Amino acid sequence: MAKYIILDTETTGTDEEDRVIQLGYMVLGAKKIDVHNEFCSSDIPIKFGAMEVHGITPDMLEGKAECVQTQAYKRLLELNTPENYLIIHNAPFDIKMLEKEGFETRMKVIDTLRVARHLMPEEEAHRLQYFRYKMGLYKEEQKEADALGIEVKAHDAIGDVLVLKLFLSKLKKIVQEKFPNENPVEKMVDLTNTPILVTSFRFGKHKGKTLEEVVREDAGYLRWMLKSMDNLDDDLRYSINYYLEA
Repeated sequence: MAKYIILDTETTGTDEEDRVIQLGYMVLGAKKIDVHNEFCSSDIPIKFGAMEVHGITPDMLEGKAECVQTQAYKRLLELNTPENYLIIHNAPFDIKMLEKEGFETRMKVIDTLRVARHLMPEEEAHRLQYFRYKMGLYKEEQKEADALGIEVKAHDAIGDVLVLKLFLSKLKKIVQEKFPNENPVEKMVDLTNTPILVTSFRFGKHKGKTLEEVVREDAGYLRWMLKSMDNLDDDLRYSINYYLEA
């Protein structure tokens, strides 16, 4: 029977050298929901910008095992089989962080951020905390948290996992409405693997303009973005190439 692993990490930062310092996930698919949540030590100091977001301080990691030595990581390795599903909001980030710990996912991946962008392209934001309030998930989360023995805190791995569990249920209903003849879980996997055509800029000097306009007016800037911006969003990179070649 397939299992569904809803996962989040907290890290020392977002740069290449940064590492996982909290691994939290729930395992759905059996009668009982398994909850795993562990802090991990790291040789990489926690950046103050990261500390500001998740509130994890060095003293909280004293005496903790490295990520690969935690029971949460070892159990994740056992779950890492092709019939299972790994569900993350902004999956590329967490998967890349786990890869630094030697984890190479064999599971089917559902990125709820990408799915949300496909289903609700006109939303002003697609962050998990945005949907927490937009969809009223905060009204439901305490009852769920009490049942699972979880403390709900924004930007805490297991707290975000709980919110993501509620958000996933909402997304599944939207998928069922939009694609009534398809398996909603498999459709979310498909949407995760389908590039999104971005039509307009939401930042920078061309904010508010369509990509078609910028191709006509400033194609050189778009080529510079492709060449110089290593952290360029994958969907925006795909879209710029699409419009340049159109």
